[in-house]
Amino acid sequence: MSTLRFQALQTALSRNTVNVSRPSEKISDYYNTNVFTDKAMKHFLSKDAYSAVSKAAKAGEKIDRIVAKQVAEGMKNWAMSKCATHYTHWFQPLTGATAEKHDSFFEPTEDGGSIENFSGNALVQQEPDASSFPSGGIRNTFEARGYTAWDPSSPAFIMEGSNGKTLCIPTIFVSYTGEALDYKAPLLKALHAVESAVVNVCSSFFDKNIKKAYASLGIEQEYFLVDEAMYYARPDLMLTGRTLLGHAPEKGQQLDDHYFGSIPPRVYDFMIDFETEAYKLGIPLKTRHNEVAPGQFECAPNFEEVNLAIDHNQLLMDLMEKVGQRHGLKVLLHEKPFAGINGSGKHNNWSLNTNTGVNLLSPSKTPETNLQFLTIFVNVIKAVHDNADLLRASIASAPNDHRLGANEAPPAIMSIFIGSQMTSVLENILNNKSAAKTKSNTSINVGKIPDILLDNTDRNRTSPFAFTGNKFEYRAVGSSANCANAMIVLNAVIADQLVKFKSEIDALIKKGTKKENAILDTLKTYYKSSKNILFEGNGYSDEWVKEAAKRGLGNIKTTPEALNAYLSKKSKSVFISNNIFNEKELEARYEIMQELYVKKIDIEAKVLAQLATSHVIPAAISYQTRLAKNVANLKAAGMSKSVYQSQKNAIEKISSNINSISQTVNKIIVETEKAHHAGNTHKCALAFCHKVKPLFDVVRKSSDSLEFIIDDEMWQLPKYREMLFIK
Repeated sequence: MSTLRFQALQTALSRNTVNVSRPSEKISDYYNTNVFTDKAMKHFLSKDAYSAVSKAAKAGEKIDRIVAKQVAEGMKNWAMSKCATHYTHWFQPLTGATAEKHDSFFEPTEDGGSIENFSGNALVQQEPDASSFPSGGIRNTFEARGYTAWDPSSPAFIMEGSNGKTLCIPTIFVSYTGEALDYKAPLLKALHAVESAVVNVCSSFFDKNIKKAYASLGIEQEYFLVDEAMYYARPDLMLTGRTLLGHAPEKGQQLDDHYFGSIPPRVYDFMIDFETEAYKLGIPLKTRHNEVAPGQFECAPNFEEVNLAIDHNQLLMDLMEKVGQRHGLKVLLHEKPFAGINGSGKHNNWSLNTNTGVNLLSPSKTPETNLQFLTIFVNVIKAVHDNADLLRASIASAPNDHRLGANEAPPAIMSIFIGSQMTSVLENILNNKSAAKTKSNTSINVGKIPDILLDNTDRNRTSPFAFTGNKFEYRAVGSSANCANAMIVLNAVIADQLVKFKSEIDALIKKGTKKENAILDTLKTYYKSSKNILFEGNGYSDEWVKEAAKRGLGNIKTTPEALNAYLSKKSKSVFISNNIFNEKELEARYEIMQELYVKKIDIEAKVLAQLATSHVIPAAISYQTRLAKNVANLKAAGMSKSVYQSQKNAIEKISSNINSISQTVNKIIVETEKAHHAGNTHKCALAFCHKVKPLFDVVRKSSDSLEFIIDDEMWQLPKYREMLFIK
């Protein structure tokens, strides 16, 4: 039987590996070759232009329009030396994807000739049509004007296609009236806020040489790979990113044999290919390996400044999909593309660093340095404790709801793992248990502060926010997410907390309290009030759910409820007082995220109804008809009832499942219509979450039961065993 499924299987099984040609045997030979690096700028820019870009990137100084003209000319010449013919402002609207509008350097002249031109104005600011991007009510849909503005802190790069190259310029995206319509603009504000707060605290109380700080980030990216032919034979994968139906294979991940196993040759070639393209774009990939679930993999880069790390991750996701096409593979970034096996996350490894070369979350054996470390460390704990619901909201999405708390990822309860040693250190400080006195040339009496070893903690894979020795690993971020969402919130709440901390210490010192005593007493108070968010055990356990409830910790399991934290009085204060969002922007984002949830569940409802009606039920009826004919033939042949009773039972079971699916699909249609008329966007999202989405499981259960029964040749959709194991 030549169904689309079997055609897909034949295609997948006949594929050969693709030859990958690398520019050099050494990665260092081609790393950053498609990036307008510092070295490239020195070569193509005048001294004044180079100095202006450097100051803009490092100190946030504005670039004069006259100098911008020189920068544009140099950038164009560099891009053309790489054979680029077009340029684009590359930005990150609130769709979750990146956006670009290409313009040519080519310009006709009056004499019938032509030149290549790129003006300073075109570099600094563009006006793309913004009418179809989400705005959350900031502007009417018929108002098309929006602006992209160059971000000099993220370098321009060349994107290569099969038949052309384009200069990409990272930018922010704002509305005609100035409100942010993207992820980058508020991220830059949040990073500025945390950097200023860190410098103020550290330079005032610990080291006057600290003049600058920055947040660093390393993003571990998990993903699945399926053969392209099978992907296109699954309408649910194509349109929703996940399988809405599918019986679990007999062998899944229970043997743990895929984890860190030998990488399949075809996948290995794909990895080599996309890594090569990534290196040319300056993405510092370091690690590749098989993940826990069959068909699941991971890559991870070195640490970078947060803004650049997020740009690189967005670029990486796009790059992986493009390169996958060359290998006949589809990259699945959905948080839960397959039921019954692990989903995918995007672990955000975050830390704070100074211009003096210090990682502020890296302990050392020097007591005076440890007091600085403990100050940042405890303030992070308090910031997460006081804003736990907002942090939960920052990673909320329809796909991530499938993953959080599913015994494979951190639970929806926000908690912090710091390890037994750090817990002991903080408990000793709280209870005034002094460490041995340490001689010090500084004015700070830090005898109470113990030595803290660098490897001071094991890893807790069930914690959503875990301290791992010199950084915090925010594990709850979903694999398809733009990490800016989580990083905006994390950096904002920590900046807000550090500002409050400095104000409290200054007030105590003004009253006559010694600086070191003021700091230690305040840290004790913070730790005591925040320690209920610390948890060392199994975050997957039912016991933790009960314990968390006793501690008063939130357990917000669904996106529509979680997003409400954005509009709380506390959250508004954090964002507005630190100049990250104004109230209008905040309300718009809330509206956009609720609306995105509605759209995703609505699409899934429509796809599921169509699949059930046109794929599952027809296959069930065909097989049921075959069984019925066989029963009739057996009866006509005079066979006893016991001979065909099992087939009659199967017919009845098929009928029961068909009826269940048909009735539930009708309910989905009715409830979907009701949800659209439930009221405002939040009420609509709640209706989709609690009235429509639960019906999906009913259809799935009956469909998966039928898949188990029906003749394999009659089943139209590629099965889990095929998608997960054929590479």
